[in-house]
Amino acid sequence: MDKIAEKTVDKKDNNQEEIYLSVTIPVYNEEENLPILYEKLKKVLDNLGYTYEIIFIDDGSSDRSWEIIKELAQKDPHVVGIRFRRNYGQTAAMSAGFEHARGKIVIAMDADLQNDPEDIPKLLQKLEEGYDIVSGWRKDRKDPFISRTLPSKIANWLISKVTGVHLHDYGCSLKAYRADVAKQLDFYGEMHRFLPALAKPLGAKVTEVPVKHHPRKFGKSKYGISRTFKVILDLILVKFLLDYRTKPFRVFGGTGIILILLGFLILAYLVFVKIFFGEDIGDRPLLLFGILFVLSGIMMLSTGIIAELITRTYYESQGKRPYIVKEIVRKDYKD
Repeated sequence: MDKIAEKTVDKKDNNQEEIYLSVTIPVYNEEENLPILYEKLKKVLDNLGYTYEIIFIDDGSSDRSWEIIKELAQKDPHVVGIRFRRNYGQTAAMSAGFEHARGKIVIAMDADLQNDPEDIPKLLQKLEEGYDIVSGWRKDRKDPFISRTLPSKIANWLISKVTGVHLHDYGCSLKAYRADVAKQLDFYGEMHRFLPALAKPLGAKVTEVPVKHHPRKFGKSKYGISRTFKVILDLILVKFLLDYRTKPFRVFGGTGIILILLGFLILAYLVFVKIFFGEDIGDRPLLLFGILFVLSGIMMLSTGIIAELITRTYYESQGKRPYIVKEIVRKDYKD
């Protein structure tokens, strides 16, 4: 274990000690699961011997989830409750958890009891091998095959191919992050499942370990097969963010040039047949396509220029840099 992990949990003075481990849990209508999850988590975390906190983020629940979280926080100083004004979604809840986490290591997991707290030591052990993100792999899923498992397998294969970060199970919420990586991740909408891929520009080392997966006992799943289409749309955005975030003109400008060339080739062909064969081209649909391609190409080029200006404004106005320094080594000389 890391030397810093040698700190033990002090129940009386947990708020004053440096926190080593933060467990963040988005909650949406999980009143029956919360007490069971808390007891399981507490047993595992106490045995680990680290200073820790458990952060429950209530994502606008309409049942008694928030009342239960408040009760847990009042009796246990390790528990932190965050409540949203309304339902914003799992991605927003995870983002809030990362922002408020004080630990050097952040564990993310679901509140539905399908993730097993007993797998947390396994994730931490893998982190100690030098990884920045360790993702859970539900090797033996307990979900319906047609509506959940099969679409998930297809999505995981597609995401791995497109992003270049190969994981068997992007959808598993049980993941361990080094805090310095987790807090640099900017994600919105429903991008939480892509976090290992979004960490790629940060130079993060990502791996996965098999974890347990239990069938849901209480409540109902918040996801269905319809989310497959959302994943595809999000994947397109992720691919753009990974490859073209700092150079958007390449994708827009490249597409624009191709469209303009196609348009000019079509128009050149029509001019040729008009001049040399005397054919009427005014009522040909091909003429409209040629003009449309040229205009669309010009619009794409203009969009690329605007995107470049927005990108430069984003970095320069906030003092951001399109790179992240991991370490600096130098030798200082004294006269």
